[in-house]
Amino acid sequence: MTDVTGPLTGVVVVDLSRALAGPHATMMLADLGARIIKVEGPGGDESRSWGPPFVGDSGTSTYFLSCNRNKESVVADLKTDEGRELLTRLVMVADVLVENFRTGVLDRLGFTVERLRELNPGLVVCSITGFGHDGPESQRAGYDQIAQGEAGLMSFTGPAGDPTKVGVPIGDLVAGMNAAYGIVAALHERAVTGRVRVIRTNLLSGLVSIHAFQGTRWTVGGDLPEPEGNHHPSIAPYGLFHAADRPVQIACGNDAAYRRLCGVIGLDADDPRFASNADRVRNRAALTVLIDEALSFAPVDDWLTRLADEGIAVGRVRTLAEVYDWEQTRSQGLVLHVDHPELGDVVLPGPALRLDDNAYAGGRTTHTHPPRLGEHDQSVRDWLDEVCPSDVPRSESTEVMA
Repeated sequence: MTDVTGPLTGVVVVDLSRALAGPHATMMLADLGARIIKVEGPGGDESRSWGPPFVGDSGTSTYFLSCNRNKESVVADLKTDEGRELLTRLVMVADVLVENFRTGVLDRLGFTVERLRELNPGLVVCSITGFGHDGPESQRAGYDQIAQGEAGLMSFTGPAGDPTKVGVPIGDLVAGMNAAYGIVAALHERAVTGRVRVIRTNLLSGLVSIHAFQGTRWTVGGDLPEPEGNHHPSIAPYGLFHAADRPVQIACGNDAAYRRLCGVIGLDADDPRFASNADRVRNRAALTVLIDEALSFAPVDDWLTRLADEGIAVGRVRTLAEVYDWEQTRSQGLVLHVDHPELGDVVLPGPALRLDDNAYAGGRTTHTHPPRLGEHDQSVRDWLDEVCPSDVPRSESTEVMA
């Protein structure tokens, strides 16, 4: 494994997860220097087959590439003695184990929390599920779109009358972020107090936790959110409008900004229908028509300049092609190049964190390609031979439970 630096350098993570939530969590840890050993079944992480698009004739899924950089891949069938022995040895030398099996699967494979503690009393365990490890619906499978609907997110997303999912698997991604956050907290607690935690999170919890003001809009205000398209339900004008050539986004968070907007685009700032933010929200439909009409006489680039010059928050709606070509995106280390042995130069969305001693994103000085299936079978086993004996302790609890 390439030498890396970062705040999590030296932390070893056994990653039993697949698809997106768990892999996103472990990629976040890897970006900060942790060593991630991805244990895949004989068929590999199912996201390896999710496509198109695939890269050229390689059959490599762009989906898999999105969440598996900086990892090592080993293949182990956990239903066999050989696979369970490999996992046992990995657990004995790891700091963290991450899994997103359905509730109870890891127990049935013989790796209960109690058994994991026997093998490694210092092991932090992180379990990611769809709807929680307990409760009346804990056995449900965790698929992002199902969770987006069940968690209410789709009920107030998109145009009126048509519940709409978010354009990325936001439930998986938030669950992964929460998992990484919990793991880092558990590692800190272990270092300070010696206490070792089991971290549990799930897609439902992640999505409900980010309801934010929409949640309290209902729980406190008794106002049930509905889809409102591209406009803010509590602030106006705040949303997507239309210049002569393409959409433009404008956000006025206070009365002063609204009056400046009126001055630039030629609206009557003293129109009593729009005197306060509450008035503007109540009369948003009429205000939107007026703003769209005013903006229709000039292209978006003109409005971006004129509005920004008056201190009004404004922006364009970029395609991903424009985003990845944007100098601001590149300046933040968000366009990441890795060298893949089959694909050559692969461009990935970069990590969100930058540390003060690193001009690039993440805590690492180098990033490695998402691994080919079983690419590190031999190197990981060679390493285990050095740090962990092959005659691992056995007990009845390592047998697969019926």
